[in-house]
Amino acid sequence: MVWGYLLHLGLNMWSDRAWPDRSHPYLAAQPFLRFDEALFRDLLPRMRDAGLNMLVIDIGEGVRYVSRPETAVEGSWPPEKLREELDRVRSFGLEPIPKLNFSACHDAWMGPYARMVSSPAYYAAARDLIAETIELFGGPRWFHLGMDEETAAHQASYEYVVVRQHDLWWHDLRFLAECVEAGGSRPWVWSDVVWHHPEAFFERMPTSVLQSNWWYGDSFDLGGAAPDDPYRDAQAPRAYIDLEEHGYDQVPTGSNWSVDTNFGKTVAFCRERIAPERLLGFLMAPWRPTMPEFRPLHEAAIAQVAEARAQW
Repeated sequence: MVWGYLLHLGLNMWSDRAWPDRSHPYLAAQPFLRFDEALFRDLLPRMRDAGLNMLVIDIGEGVRYVSRPETAVEGSWPPEKLREELDRVRSFGLEPIPKLNFSACHDAWMGPYARMVSSPAYYAAARDLIAETIELFGGPRWFHLGMDEETAAHQASYEYVVVRQHDLWWHDLRFLAECVEAGGSRPWVWSDVVWHHPEAFFERMPTSVLQSNWWYGDSFDLGGAAPDDPYRDAQAPRAYIDLEEHGYDQVPTGSNWSVDTNFGKTVAFCRERIAPERLLGFLMAPWRPTMPEFRPLHEAAIAQVAEARAQW
């Protein structure tokens, strides 16, 4: 049973400019790395002591790739440093898993290629980045490709908006998944496409692709979402059941992004509704930078995983 934690090395994944109201300044892409190594190293023993056994690292612009150095920023780690830190992660009993989000909503980390989506240059860069990452991680069993929130609404504040739809989105997903499989790893994605396009999803999403549906609210009522619920059209909790009925392996994802009760409720909800052979574990995604001012939120997230695990 996986008890995982999502931690960000890179942050250039949400916007190509600052949000108009400046409410989340860290979400704007920057030409330098924002990552506190001291906090990172402090969190590792906490994860071990809490019983976590997997660390999903959202790499983004955090590495200066040999194959694609043009995606790096000031302070990006050389490959040798990443290898050293991955060994450190393993020394605490945590399995490191790479994440590169190729959603056009979250790909500012790709530098010039973020404005070349679905072009020959983009495909070549994506193939190189995936292959080099797999090599750096020593052949990870899973590889998270993101692929969430690729809608115009999610990019309303961006200067440059890209939305792949219909056959193109599925073509690119298949391409990325095949790149991962060519390296011997299993592709892993966020599942929110199923919220709005269930028929296409269940027809075209291979069961070989590991699924992480997510829901960060307090209510898991399947009777209908509240009028002010931003996911009222999605019925996100119901997707856990739909994915189970169609035979997908799942790693349900909770968070303390909005409420502190979500992760425990996610574990309880999914344990009752997903067959043990398809419930591979759970992922905590706090969605906070690895920076000192967010230490309390990271520590709280780890404690919530420990509490849910103790109830398992």
